[in-house]
Amino acid sequence: MKTLIIGPSWVGDMMMSQSLYRTLKQLDPSNEIDVMAPAWCQALLNKMPEINQSIDMPLGHGEFSLAKRYKLGKSLRANQYDQAIILPNSLKSALIPFFAKIPKRTGWKGEMRYGLLNDMRKLDKQAFPLMVERYVALAYPKHQIHQADELPQPLLWPKLNVEADEISQALATFNIPQDVPLIGFCPGAEFGPAKRWPDYHYASLADLLVKQHAKILIFGSANDFEVGERIISKMTHGDQGINLAGKTKLEQAVSLIASCKAIVTNDTGLMHVAAALDRPLVALYGPSSPDFTPPLSNRAEVIRLITGYQRVRQGDAEQGYHQSLIDIKPETVFETLMKLIVRCEKE
Repeated sequence: MKTLIIGPSWVGDMMMSQSLYRTLKQLDPSNEIDVMAPAWCQALLNKMPEINQSIDMPLGHGEFSLAKRYKLGKSLRANQYDQAIILPNSLKSALIPFFAKIPKRTGWKGEMRYGLLNDMRKLDKQAFPLMVERYVALAYPKHQIHQADELPQPLLWPKLNVEADEISQALATFNIPQDVPLIGFCPGAEFGPAKRWPDYHYASLADLLVKQHAKILIFGSANDFEVGERIISKMTHGDQGINLAGKTKLEQAVSLIASCKAIVTNDTGLMHVAAALDRPLVALYGPSSPDFTPPLSNRAEVIRLITGYQRVRQGDAEQGYHQSLIDIKPETVFETLMKLIVRCEKE
């Protein structure tokens, strides 16, 4: 059995898709799973033992380019895939498997994809409330699974493999000491400040942790560098913070997160990376909801003061923060984190 997966384009979605790959391997250990995804995804896919190979998706997000998709699909015919599973819901994402003449092409209905998919599923969002459930359901025959309760339990959550030498090398590259507890912060959010816990709260939490002899590592993309600098500037002990946002490659960030004693994070892609590394983590939610894409880990604690989902990118408070996140106090996060660390150390 050979399977081609058309993968997602976001860090969090790519991490959650590993539950599908793990499930496919459990159902058929001989299944050769290739994943087509943007080149940056290779840093994650290389740490997923279920993957046979990653194939770069050369087209940018939103780029249609029918001729290029035809040429790419045609080039894949020699691989003789038995099945393709298309995770994005767009029409264009289903074109390459169609042009590759893969016999079975599976996916949710999404945009008008009649003919492109010949194993098309109609999604009942109430029956599959979690994104990870929607991914895993595609591993099973169309008429076998009708709702999340019918999925074999427990679900196989994402689990990245990071070697000890990879961690040591990353620590050495950035001159990070290994003789103190490292606490990671992921203060960014791809969709705007409304999903971010305020920088001044992160700074206050950092000072509480430094009193416990911890050192703070700040992770994120280049877009998060500025917020990292603001956190450090507002810390009383700013010399105990290292702003790595925008300075690491993704594979280095994964290794450094694996080195951390715990993680404090907004609702962001790196939250899912930390969960897959089995790091104790406290996830802070505001207008976005953990009811759809929670951290998939028994070592995660979610703090949220409101219910429901609000599609906002910028709140009404200073710097665009959302009041529900402002109301989460650093002392609350500190106490939650300390209790979580103690619990995990006893496991």
